[in-house]
Amino acid sequence: SGSDWRVRLSVAEVAQDGPFSSFPGVQRWFAVLDGAGVQLRLDGAVHGLDGASAPFEFDGGAAVDCALTGGPTQDFNLMVRGGRGRMQRLHGLHTANFSAPVLIAIYAHRARTDVTFGNETVHIPAQTLAWRTLQQSGSLEVTASDALWMEIAL
Repeated sequence: SGSDWRVRLSVAEVAQDGPFSSFPGVQRWFAVLDGAGVQLRLDGAVHGLDGASAPFEFDGGAAVDCALTGGPTQDFNLMVRGGRGRMQRLHGLHTANFSAPVLIAIYAHRARTDVTFGNETVHIPAQTLAWRTLQQSGSLEVTASDALWMEIAL
């Protein structure tokens, strides 16, 4: 059903100012991919975000109002219900250590991203989301010029 999910990852087009949907009990991350940017108003504070900003983490049940700063944007959303997660923007070489079980997801935005697990390398084409559930703790390396990294504890 519409509420029977634990993790949601999506790319959205935002073409006009307005409120975000409310998702009580959900932790959210929001990252601008393309466009001039947005201003998110939350709890009396204004947070300006653009394509270079770190992903913005907030309570999915909070009242968030979005204002475009220069036209439509394309944005990435991560939502985690009842768990822990994180999302960060990657440029260059990134080594990640993780504790299993975990869902690892990478969105390669403008260019190919390479992920190395031990002796296996996966090439993720631009504008592609790839994910893997890992049952053993370990580490991996990501080489990216423009990507989003997500880690969700299972």
